[in-house]
Amino acid sequence: MWLSAIKLAFDAAGHIYKNRQQTKMLMSDAQMRHAEAMAKGEKEYQGQLLEARQSDWKDEFILILLSLPIGLLAWAVFSDDPAIMDKMKLFFQYFSDLPFWYQTIFVGVIASVYGLKATDLIKRK
Repeated sequence: MWLSAIKLAFDAAGHIYKNRQQTKMLMSDAQMRHAEAMAKGEKEYQGQLLEARQSDWKDEFILILLSLPIGLLAWAVFSDDPAIMDKMKLFFQYFSDLPFWYQTIFVGVIASVYGLKATDLIKRK
């Protein structure tokens, strides 16, 4: 019984490895065909755009920017310091008092970084 289970595990691992190698070969072929089409002028060059997205830091910056107030809010709640809570309320009050056009730009930039449609977010408000 154990021998058949081990054989089954080895067969499954071999099958998975074979599929991964085949996937790598297919992806390589697709990349080559795409490069040939770009060289012929049939498709627009997109290599640098994809490379730039992989080393882009905007997403992480926006995530930190959005997470910072929530982290500070959690710290204010758990520290039981009323002065910090008052400052957090003041921060959100000042942010809500900003002009609508600035809030729209802020939401639009964040939405564009994450690939969302900012117009849908603004219409809901």
